[in-house]
Formats: sequence, structure tokens, C-alpha cells
Amino acid sequence: MTGAPRDTKWNPPAPEDSPQGGGFRAEFDVTTDRGGPRYGEFVEQVRTFMDKVRYACPTPELADEVIEELKQFNAKLDTMLVDEWHTPSGTRIDLPSRGNITLPPYEITDGGEDGVSATVEFRRFHLGGNGVAHGGHVAVAFDDLGGMAAALNVHGVARTAYLTVNYRSLTPLETPLTLKTWVERRDGRKLFVKGTLHEGDRLCADLDALFIALRPGQA
Repeated sequence: MTGAPRDTKWNPPAPEDSPQGGGFRAEFDVTTDRGGPRYGEFVEQVRTFMDKVRYACPTPELADEVIEELKQFNAKLDTMLVDEWHTPSGTRIDLPSRGNITLPPYEITDGGEDGVSATVEFRRFHLGGNGVAHGGHVAVAFDDLGGMAAALNVHGVARTAYLTVNYRSLTPLETPLTLKTWVERRDGRKLFVKGTLHEGDRLCADLDALFIALRPGQA
């Protein structure tokens, strides 16, 4: 492994003899170097662009201008594309959501076999309506951090079998929230995961999910 030492508390290493199998790597090459020192700023600028697009109503002239500029940017990125095993997205543990732009930005505050705690803030891009977060984005956050709790519990990889989110109250945008997930019960490879999302003392949503620990080589 290259780069900064792994934080083994919430990102434990795989065994030396663990094979890479299916759609998952047995050992993530976790590094804070891949993508360069400004990769986090790069992701943040894209997130900001997504926020603005969510609310923008461009004139036809501005739309034409932005489209042409985006074509140029996309052409530049075409020269830098790599496979999923080598992209910094999802492996930059020094960045919110490990640098994964497809996830709502969160930061892990604690994690281990007993569960995961994180702070998450839904942005303008995540708008559902009436100034609050879309339920689908809340589910995405629960899915990722629920899967993390399951993986830490088994020291391996787990896939989602089902995910039920109960929306208890409105989830605000641009507000620091507390999200927690933990394995409530384990039955062989079945991991029954619970979770909560709070704004202060107010419960916004809770999670009831089942994750399945994968066998070596299983996708």
C-alpha cells in the first residue's frame, strides 16, 4: 500500500490471503495521494456546480456557452479516465465520503465493529422539495454507511439485501446532521443493520436493513 498509513479503526486491512473476487477488491489501495493534493477541491467545485445547476434557470445563450465549456472539460477528463480500482473516488479517506461524488458528503467521527457514527450535510443538489432533502438521497447515505457498519462487523464485504428507510420528519438542507448505523443482529452471513439520522435531538429518519456478507470471490 502506498500513501498515508491506513486508519485501521474504521478501515481495517484485508487478510494477506484474501482474494480479489467478483465486483469488489479484497484490499483497497487506500491512499491520500491519488488524484493529487487538490483532488478534494476538484470534487468540491463539481459539487458546487451541481448545487447551482439544481437551482439555475439559464438563458438560452448561457446554456449554449456552458454546454460548450462542459464539452471541453469532458474531453480533457476523457484523457485521464481509469478503471474503478484506480480512481481516487471512494478511496480518499482524508476527504468527505472518501472523495466519492455520488454520495452526500459525510465525515466519519467514529467507527468499528460496534457501528459507525458520521456527520452528514445534504446540499442544495439534494433538494427534494420545499427546501428539504430528497428521500432518495437520505437512503443513499444510509445504504453506504449501513454497508460500512456491516463490513466493519465482519471484516469483509457485504451487499445490500433490503433497505427500509422510515422518514420520521423533514430532513433539512445545509444543516449538520448526525447519522449512525450499527449491526443489531447477525445470523451467519446475514447482518441486520439499524440506523438513525438526527438533527440535534429530532429524529429525521431511521433505517432497517439486511446486508449479506460475501464469500471469497463472490460478487
